[in-house]
Formats: sequence, structure tokens, C-alpha cells
Amino acid sequence: MPDNTFNNLTVIITGASSGIGWEMARQMAAQGANLVLAARQDDKLIELANLCYKLGGKAVAVPTDVSDPRQCSSLIDAAIKAFGRIDVLVNNAGTTMWARLDEISDISIFEKIMQVNYLGSVYCTYYALPHLKASKGRIAAVSSLTGKAGVPTRTGYAASKHAMVGFFDSLRVELRGTGVSVTMIYPGFVDTGVQERGFGADGKPLGINPLQKSKIMSTPECASLCIKAIADRRREEVMTLRGKLGQWLKLIAPGLVDKIAAKAIEEGK
Repeated sequence: MPDNTFNNLTVIITGASSGIGWEMARQMAAQGANLVLAARQDDKLIELANLCYKLGGKAVAVPTDVSDPRQCSSLIDAAIKAFGRIDVLVNNAGTTMWARLDEISDISIFEKIMQVNYLGSVYCTYYALPHLKASKGRIAAVSSLTGKAGVPTRTGYAASKHAMVGFFDSLRVELRGTGVSVTMIYPGFVDTGVQERGFGADGKPLGINPLQKSKIMSTPECASLCIKAIADRRREEVMTLRGKLGQWLKLIAPGLVDKIAAKAIEEGK
């Protein structure tokens, strides 16, 4: 991928205040991108915007709760006001959970996860779409391997990621002939910090990361793979060997995939 693929392109990244979104912004800034950074933590966004300028890009921080459609509309308006166009929309904002269904005492977490992961992506895409058609731009959605196969302790999270897949796969067909590409991204476990902020059984942030960090993908590596897939306008990017094999195994031995998923969660990797 040429180092200047995103030079002077306007890129909106949701969930930019940490994890994959933060690192994608940093790497795209080094290519000279015009970045519109969205998340709820405005102090983190300002810090990231300053970093992006130092790396050679331009950036504006737009505090946004993607579960609110009005704020998503305002995000798109802010991007147009700042840079005059939109070339790339990265739907990255997300939240997670870590609890079995029969352990959950606050069932509202299912609605909250769906509002952020699924509806947040729908809202941002809806309002950005006219501008993306005008630029023949790129849409990316950061899903998860749980968007392809369910895993224990992630019922609500997996449901939201499956919903994203259905939405964006359908949208891709609708956009045939427009020049707008839709890229689905399927990371495995990534060291992003989202686990600590994910919901526990009581609906409160988990506060700890149950994963073994030494056995999961680093954020810079994940972000680099995301950026290359978006640049190449790929249909999808499945990041891990386990995920790639799982797609085929699910067709011929679905029971085995269930066992692999259960073991992965039990071992925290």
C-alpha cells in the first residue's frame, strides 16, 4: 500500500478516543489524512487531534455519542464544515460485554450494546452516504469474529455484530455501480482496552481485562491491517488464522466451531 493512500482524503473515525480507532487515526495522519475524530471523551479526542497534526495530518475533534442520531448528523455536518467533503467513514465505535445470559441481572445491556455497535453505525452511514456517493468513497465497519460465529459470554455483543454484517452486506449490494466500497473488518481478540469498559452481568463496567495480553493481537498491527483493507477496497478482512479456518469449519463441522469458541473464551485468548 502506498504510504500516501489517504493523503488529503477526509476520514471520519468513530470510537477514536482509544484502541483501534486511536491507532488508525495515528497511522492515517502519518499519510497526510484529514481526520474527523469522534467519540464521547472530548479530552482524549483533543489529545489525539494534536498528535495527528504533529504526525503530518489535519484533525478536528467532534465529541459524539453515536447512539444518538442527532449527534451522528452533527458529526457529518462538522466534517463537511471542516474539510468540504467525506472520502472515508470508519464505523469503529463499539462496546462489549462479558457475562453468560443466565448470570445477567441488568438486561438493559443488550439494548445499550445494540444502540452503539449496530445503530450507531447505521446512523453515521445514513447521514454520510450522500457525501460518500459524491466522492465515490469508502465505508468500513469494524465488526468482530463474533459477527461470523457466536461465542459464550457475548450473546448481546455477537448479536450486534451479526446485525452490522447484515446491514453492511445489504448496503454493499445497494451501492453497486456508485463507486462506493463497503469493507467489513473482522478482528479477533485485540489489546484495545474495550474489555475493561465492557458490561459485566450487573450492567457496570467490568473494570478488568480477562484476556491474556501476550496471546492477542496488538492494536498497531490490527489498525495497520484495517487501513490496508480499506485502502484496497476489500470486501472483507478476516484477521486471524483461527477466524479464516473457522469460516470453512462452520460449513462442514459447526459443532467443532462451537467447541473452539468455548475453549477460546475459557482460556482467555
